[in-house]
Amino acid sequence: MKVTQLAAQLFTCRDILKTPAEIAATLRRVRAVGYQAVQVSGMGPIAEDELLRILDGEGLVCCATHEPGDKILSDPQAVVERLQKLRCRFTAYPHPAGVDFGDGDSIQRLISGLEKSAAVLASHEMTLCYHNHHNEFRKWEGRTIFERIFAEAPHLQGEPDTYWVQYGGGDPVDWCQRLAGRLPLIHLKDFVVNHENHSTFCEVGAGNLNFPRIIEAAEKSGCQWFIVEQDTTPGDPVDSLAQSFHYLAENICES
Repeated sequence: MKVTQLAAQLFTCRDILKTPAEIAATLRRVRAVGYQAVQVSGMGPIAEDELLRILDGEGLVCCATHEPGDKILSDPQAVVERLQKLRCRFTAYPHPAGVDFGDGDSIQRLISGLEKSAAVLASHEMTLCYHNHHNEFRKWEGRTIFERIFAEAPHLQGEPDTYWVQYGGGDPVDWCQRLAGRLPLIHLKDFVVNHENHSTFCEVGAGNLNFPRIIEAAEKSGCQWFIVEQDTTPGDPVDSLAQSFHYLAENICES
């Protein structure tokens, strides 16, 4: 993995991305950390051309986005048009809101919708990925729903989230291997047990996940972007993104 393949998932900074002015200031700080790419998510209203102007001015690229799940399923052409404006190839379905993973018909509607939308994006040389939480590791008819999603939606690719794979009882290394050739994006998010004996988020390298093995497996499976995310931070989110960046740059990235 090269430093140029590290990206910051801007959902981490959502509380300081509510206005165009905040977006500009936060992106300037993210670039100063050393990130050269971001995943666009969690922002307040901003026109694509204005966002692109800010990104270009800071020397950042939009490597991927998260688009609303209902828009991805109901209007994939609009997603294509937004990605074109941002000069971006990748997006991900962010969360299965409204899906009942205890109901076979609900699961099938989700998978069929994902495959249909992924095919639309593929026809424009773009890629729809799936971002998991722990819900998808619920078993249905002898296998996890995560397994079924990828088995039945061949145009869909993966954006596995290392924290949520672990939290769901999966193995992040195993899932990087399973998604060989279908793994353009990965969310690097660490897993720690806190002083209250609860599992929670922390900066990459400060928790229990084996990131050297995870990243090695992801690279072998063709991963293009290694995206740092932290759902909650103990203080300034950019400080947490910086701590994760420096751990990865100093300990794992190629010199």
